Amino acid sequence: MQERPKLLDECPPVGGFCRTHELNIQLLAALYAVSRVLSRSLAFGETLRDVLRVLDEEAGLGLGLIAVVDAQSGTLGTHVIHHPNVVGDVSYQPGEGVLGTILEKPRTIMLQRIADEPRFLNRLGIYQPGLPFIAVPIKAGSTLQGVLAVQPERPDDGLLEERAQFVEMVANLIGQNLRLSLEVEQEKSSLVEERDQLRRTVRHQYGFDSMVGRSAVMRRVFDQARMVAKWNTTVLIRGETGTGKELIANAIHYNSPRARNAFVRLNCAALPENLLESELFGHERGAFTGAVEARKGRFEQAHGGTLFLDEIGEISATFQAKMLRVLQEGEFERVGGSRTIKVDVRIIAATHRDLETAVEMGDFREDLFYRLNVMPLFLPPLRERVEDILEIARHLLNKIGGEQKRKLALTDMANRRLASYDWPGNVRELENCLERAAVLSEDGRIDAELIRFPSARERSSPRPLRTLAPELDSPRASMPVDYAAPAAPLGNPLENPNLSEKERVVAALEQAGWVQAKAARILGMTPRQIAYRIQTLNIEVKQF
Repeated sequence: MQERPKLLDECPPVGGFCRTHELNIQLLAALYAVSRVLSRSLAFGETLRDVLRVLDEEAGLGLGLIAVVDAQSGTLGTHVIHHPNVVGDVSYQPGEGVLGTILEKPRTIMLQRIADEPRFLNRLGIYQPGLPFIAVPIKAGSTLQGVLAVQPERPDDGLLEERAQFVEMVANLIGQNLRLSLEVEQEKSSLVEERDQLRRTVRHQYGFDSMVGRSAVMRRVFDQARMVAKWNTTVLIRGETGTGKELIANAIHYNSPRARNAFVRLNCAALPENLLESELFGHERGAFTGAVEARKGRFEQAHGGTLFLDEIGEISATFQAKMLRVLQEGEFERVGGSRTIKVDVRIIAATHRDLETAVEMGDFREDLFYRLNVMPLFLPPLRERVEDILEIARHLLNKIGGEQKRKLALTDMANRRLASYDWPGNVRELENCLERAAVLSEDGRIDAELIRFPSARERSSPRPLRTLAPELDSPRASMPVDYAAPAAPLGNPLENPNLSEKERVVAALEQAGWVQAKAARILGMTPRQIAYRIQTLNIEVKQF
């Protein structure tokens, strides 16, 4: 076995040419070909066979072999062999044979003649005993990853050193490619693991079993959504604003066979018609001012997945016709384009409008309505499922507490106050109310006085003005009244922070002459709510 010899001092001429110079030109061309092969792909296993082929055809180094180190066993096993008749592989323990020697001490090994080295095992039976042999370690960084071995096609001509240096260069290129491949593979594995973890988290987050609501009507909604999630049926989710239509849409997608693909959302009421068309269908370069490049629309982005169209009832009559074609045929053209694009998209639409009335009035296409209304889901408002209010409140409070990094809790009086309100803004209003109360709470304890509802002027429909004389509204009032002008609104006992909830209700009843409807107006409640308060607070109603 020959270690690295001294470099040749002379270049013996052959036919007027320097043999070393001629070889260097040949090896340089081969090195360029190897670099091109390695740069084509990061798939390490796919390129090694081509590298060995280039070494044979361009550099005269045949019978190439690449063996890799098994990280668990520490053995060296053949990975790629450039020979048409070799099937199977062999392995080497550290110190076993010539290749096993490199496992013990990574270094370049050159043999002028294989027959002169007794430790050469030739287990593959393909190497010629009278020819040289070169084996070079492949490293990724400082770690030995494998061995590159080749056999020159002619007897030693005194240039074995130059050929060994060339094989070292190739091994370095392979090592760099291997290191990059390992980094990419590790990053890919990390991303796959993160993706799977996110999918499990999202599936749990949007699972039907984890959704809040135990009322009979909501259980029916969850059961219907769970059933429809298994199929590609178009779903139309209907309900007032703030009832959780997008939450149901998320649950349907992430519990469907399309969960691995995209869930794309778009609020149709948020964009004018011209921008809505570009947003949904995409546009080609130059389609309009500012379209400097082609862009995919939401339909293309959702290919293979689900497209959630919120507020579908707000689109114009012209755009309804374009939507109908996509729903029927699954195809469209980008804005400014003529190429028909086919997509596989599941549609989940949502609206708070009464589409049946809109169809009767001619504001919504009847054929589009039937295309959307394949599987309707009706989400009831919060006032129709009072038994869910406190459970939803606790769920939202845990969420808000997590964001504020502290524990939040509702008192019994606060729970009663939440349950007595009709929540015209539904769950969204409930969440805003609780977040406001949490901000105002110094110790995380939320009492009834922190639960504040919008005044009449903050609501969509203003509170009716008083038109009765003060002496008719309250037995205590004695000041004269100008009946030609509306009187000032009643004072709100809730604004007094020193009163308990029961004292506020009693004060309002006394100010209203114990007329519950008038007291409800003072407190910003409905008659049903104040009746509920009177009952739960054990207030004795005075009769006049």
